[in-house]
Amino acid sequence: MKVCGLARVHLHVLPAGPIKTNAYLLTAPERGEAVLIDAPGEVWRQVGPLLAEQRCRLTELWLTHGHWDHLQGGAEIVRQTGAKVRAHAADRVLIETPAIMERFMGEKLDLEPVPVDHWLVPGEDWSALGTTVAVRYVPGHCPGSVLFYFAAEKAAFVGDALFYRGIGRTDFPGGDFAQLEKSIRTEIYSLPGETIVYPGHGPKTTVASERAENPYVRA
Repeated sequence: MKVCGLARVHLHVLPAGPIKTNAYLLTAPERGEAVLIDAPGEVWRQVGPLLAEQRCRLTELWLTHGHWDHLQGGAEIVRQTGAKVRAHAADRVLIETPAIMERFMGEKLDLEPVPVDHWLVPGEDWSALGTTVAVRYVPGHCPGSVLFYFAAEKAAFVGDALFYRGIGRTDFPGGDFAQLEKSIRTEIYSLPGETIVYPGHGPKTTVASERAENPYVRA
């Protein structure tokens, strides 16, 4: 499967972990490179064989936010691949001391800190897999929520900010509905309508579709 318009880059959607969080593996076989967006528990079991099959080396792991289900497999990914990690500093505590999430989840979680190499700055962009990716800050579900936007390819990986006909929950510590609503309106709904939205859970959607039909935040 290819990202919309992203030539020679293959998109692998990998639901993993106890609540089937979406990880997205982008592989560029002609370049021998790959990037992983989010790392739910045991995702390495899927990522490892795909890297071998595609003859790619995982160069980076990008975290959309610091909640446990998106980083539970992060430490293992780094150990296995040496991938550099990008995340937003507003979630630094969650990423570096993830055991604190056991308090508000009310259960024992198998979590390890994930070493971050680069703390993201909203508005920055960089080259990856032969194209350009930009980061947008979308707090509300989590203080450090970001999305990764491939403008030329009209694709946005939004974590738990927005789902197909839904939005991220805001009842966890650091959650704020008004802030999330603002993030969606200003940072997601402002993207071109044909932009494909790849969420942290569930199926993909489009910006235009959610502007018109999302019952929680209408344009």
